[in-house]
Amino acid sequence: MLPQTTTGRRQGVLPHREAHRFARIGWLRAGVMGANDGVVSTSSLLLGIAASGAPIASVIFAGAAGLVAGAMSMAAGEYVSVSSQADTEAGDRAREMRELAADPVSEMDELTGLYVARGLDPLLARQVAEQLTAHDALGAHLRDELGQSAQTRARPIQAALASAAAFSIGGAMPLLAAWVAPSAQLKFAVAAFSLACLCGLGATAAIIGGTGIGRSTLRVAFWGVLAMVVTSAVGAIFGAVG
Repeated sequence: MLPQTTTGRRQGVLPHREAHRFARIGWLRAGVMGANDGVVSTSSLLLGIAASGAPIASVIFAGAAGLVAGAMSMAAGEYVSVSSQADTEAGDRAREMRELAADPVSEMDELTGLYVARGLDPLLARQVAEQLTAHDALGAHLRDELGQSAQTRARPIQAALASAAAFSIGGAMPLLAAWVAPSAQLKFAVAAFSLACLCGLGATAAIIGGTGIGRSTLRVAFWGVLAMVVTSAVGAIFGAVG
């Protein structure tokens, strides 16, 4: 047996740390969704208005207005959504604190039962429950009973800012293409550049999330192209009618 240090750790044994991507889920979801919406919404709006036969200046102004409106909408929607999750988590924490204060014995039994259900024998499960309760009773219940942790906690402001920033960056790409492209090539430039951005976004999300690049890229590109085609068709129809 290895000798113990004064802190209770064995000498020569270093804590094993693994680089999991679980902690990235929150901001990755908000960032990918925001950037994807920015590219798709803005490019579709530009193509739809351009297909209607509107002047180039009107196309650019509409795209800029759509970018600002979309970014604000993304921020507001994400903040409201994640705030609801945060309120639920706060309510669960408050209820768990009351239960721990009112009946700690039953809460200890509940924690023990959770560990037994996960495969520990009753005696060991009780010992684990007692030690974790002595260290941080509320944290143990939040983590093992409710699935709450610092990594998964809802952060409304962070989610709102990430979504708005990602949407703005994504939306600026097709708008930039429309700004610099010759008038005759505007629709082609916006569509091609937006598709390239969507493919890059899908690949980046796959790399960060640790998944297959091909499927992620194809998924993002398919829905983006579909949105641009449908919006262009609608713009052309209304332009012809007008």
